[in-house]
Amino acid sequence: MVKSVAIIPAYNEEIALGSVIQRTLKYVDKVIVVDDGSSDKTKEVGKLAGAKVISHSKNLGKGRGLKSGFDYIQKINCDKKNNENFEIIITIDGDGQNNPDEIPRLIAPIESGEADFVNGSRYIERSKDDDTPKYRRVGQKVLDIATNISTGLKISDSQSGFRGFSKKAITYFKMKESGFAIESEMLFDAAENGLKVVEVPISVRYDMGEATKNPISHGVKVLLIIIKELILRKPLIFLILLGLIIFLIAIIKLLLSII
Repeated sequence: MVKSVAIIPAYNEEIALGSVIQRTLKYVDKVIVVDDGSSDKTKEVGKLAGAKVISHSKNLGKGRGLKSGFDYIQKINCDKKNNENFEIIITIDGDGQNNPDEIPRLIAPIESGEADFVNGSRYIERSKDDDTPKYRRVGQKVLDIATNISTGLKISDSQSGFRGFSKKAITYFKMKESGFAIESEMLFDAAENGLKVVEVPISVRYDMGEATKNPISHGVKVLLIIIKELILRKPLIFLILLGLIIFLIAIIKLLLSII
């Protein structure tokens, strides 16, 4: 039987975490909570709810949390004396915004061999009552476009943290980014290494507390990191895009001067 494990990066998530863990354990064999230097009872709640807890002594960021989780899983998988060998890895947020009951959607394409990397998308099946704040969706759309240009993929939700991976896939992740830009970085690495990436629809809740980051400043930081990755990985595409932008600005100025 294929074994699966879920990683939950958590920073001060004591309120929702216990429920997320217990619901997640219905669909995976093990849950790993990475307590990223929380000042509340995240660590204690994680243990009481039945998760393996890895703790950072201080807050290092979501990227470092995922890296700690992936490193732990790869260590287990490489240990021949250990009976645990996880073929499928799920990442899910600990704040309750993701629905653990949708985990089978992420697992199925990996089990069938259709995918190495399954991205949960909030925007494949958008309903009329979609409560995504408009400013947030505009910012996410910009990041989606930038990520897709950089990777050559067609992803509708590049910043989703609700994902599934084969054990092969996680060996390709460099995990350089410490913060939320890790979501785009994993897509860069997946595309660069020819991994099979598919998307499945997921739902999301935005009534689970306030965001820990300012969404505007956070979005700008992630965009700058995506542009940096584009320059490093695909400099020719960057130069072409830059040339087009300069050309369009020149045309607009010319038209304005004529008018």
